[in-house]
Amino acid sequence: MSGQPRFVSPFHRPQCLAAAAPAGGAKFTHPGKAILAGGIAGGIEICITFPTEYVKTQLQLDEKANPPKYRGIVDCVKQTVNGHGVRGLYRGLSSLLYGSIPKAAVRFGVFEFLSNKVRDENGKLDGMTGFLCGLGAGVAEAVFVVCPMETVKVKFIHDQTSANPKYKGFFHGVREIIRSQGLKGTYQGLTATVLKQGSNQAIRFYVMTSLRNWYRGDDPNKKINPLVTGMFGAVAGAASVFGNTPLDVIKTRMQGLEAHKYKGTVDCAIKIMKYEGVKAFYKGTVPRLGRVCMDVALVFIIYDEVVKVLNIVWKTD
Repeated sequence: MSGQPRFVSPFHRPQCLAAAAPAGGAKFTHPGKAILAGGIAGGIEICITFPTEYVKTQLQLDEKANPPKYRGIVDCVKQTVNGHGVRGLYRGLSSLLYGSIPKAAVRFGVFEFLSNKVRDENGKLDGMTGFLCGLGAGVAEAVFVVCPMETVKVKFIHDQTSANPKYKGFFHGVREIIRSQGLKGTYQGLTATVLKQGSNQAIRFYVMTSLRNWYRGDDPNKKINPLVTGMFGAVAGAASVFGNTPLDVIKTRMQGLEAHKYKGTVDCAIKIMKYEGVKAFYKGTVPRLGRVCMDVALVFIIYDEVVKVLNIVWKTD
């Protein structure tokens, strides 16, 4: 009726997400732009930081009972370079590169889709809501991209430690894994991966959202210098490392060539605790810390800059 106030659901949004925010409010990022920008950011980032991921994985696979092959980070790098050259530090890059592009695309696409639904009337997202949207983004990337790609990556890296490596390349490795273990072989450690990625992105987006809100204050459209974004990203990355490295160790063990020794995620955790102690849950923390801080900083910087370019060439208003 004329003159009567009309109730509008807070989850209702106009079809055009970029124009959904009210005048003066924070602008929304179209999920399509987020997918494209996330994919580009993920591909560039992994090419820069992969050697630290390689070392982290090797240290996590180096079980105490075997006995250990490496005495630490430097020794791992030295043995790898001596045995396989500098290229050895990039073994498994192809599998992670193929996964990093769609992983980041799914992560940012889902995050922007969810966050666009729950922002307040000024287009602002609070820290706890960012946490929940990040959780949803992390679970989505774990199921659709991370678990199969990480399984292949870990098997590639683990395969290099054997006397006669059997995987000749990415596609050959995938074919051999599926031939011998079926499609299920690429989904080893799914539970641990979902827990890891979900908590990862929940923590990171919570920290990023909170820091951005603090920096912008009452101006939701205040521009943030890329270096500041990088610092915020590094803090978010460090928080996620200290928060879920034990899950990362369990995930790595569940996806390695010796995964058959474990009945499941809980059994893996129990056996690590029983035979190797609490410290084993934090193996690879230092190289992972370096990689993740750099990773998250670079991804958020590149993502924001690519979105700026897309906003110029791809009009969604």
